Amino acid sequence: MKVLAFFAFAAFCLCLGSAGLIPKHASCNLDWYVEPDCAEAGQRIVLQIKKWNNTACGTGEKCRYALTSFDGKTLKGKHTTPVKHYVDDISMMFKPSGTGCAIHGFSSSETWYAFLDQSTNYCNLHNLVSGSNLDKTPKFKETTSDAICTQYSSADCEKY
Repeated sequence: MKVLAFFAFAAFCLCLGSAGLIPKHASCNLDWYVEPDCAEAGQRIVLQIKKWNNTACGTGEKCRYALTSFDGKTLKGKHTTPVKHYVDDISMMFKPSGTGCAIHGFSSSETWYAFLDQSTNYCNLHNLVSGSNLDKTPKFKETTSDAICTQYSSADCEKY
C-alpha cells in the first residue's frame, strides 16, 4: 500500500511539474545581483563553504558544504543534509554586470525520486549568500519563483 501511495504521489508531482506549477525534480534556479565585483563575491562564497565544511552541526543545515571547484567564473559544490544525509549539487555562475556581479545559482537533489524538498535546495543557496553577507550589499536583488525553485514561497532557512 505504501508503494502504491508513493507512486500516486510521484504521478501527482509530475503533473504539477508538467503544468509548470513546480519544478519536475527538487531543485532551485535563482539569480542574484550583488554590488561587489565577481572576484570578491566568489571568494566570499568560497570562504563561507570552507567555514561550513564541518559535520559537527547536529541537525543544522549551515554545515556539510563541500567545494568541488571554483575557477573564478563557475563554482561547483555539494551540500549534505545533516539528518538524512541527502546530497544536493550546487553550482553558481558569476558574470560581471554594471558595478557588481550577476550570479546564477542552481541546486538540485541527487536523489532521483525527490519532487518536494521543504525548500532545501533554495536554502542551500540562500544560506551561502546570507552567511557571506552578500545579501546585505547595496542594490542586492534576488529573483526566483516556485515555478523554478521547489517550494520557494514557503522557505524557512532558519528552521534548523
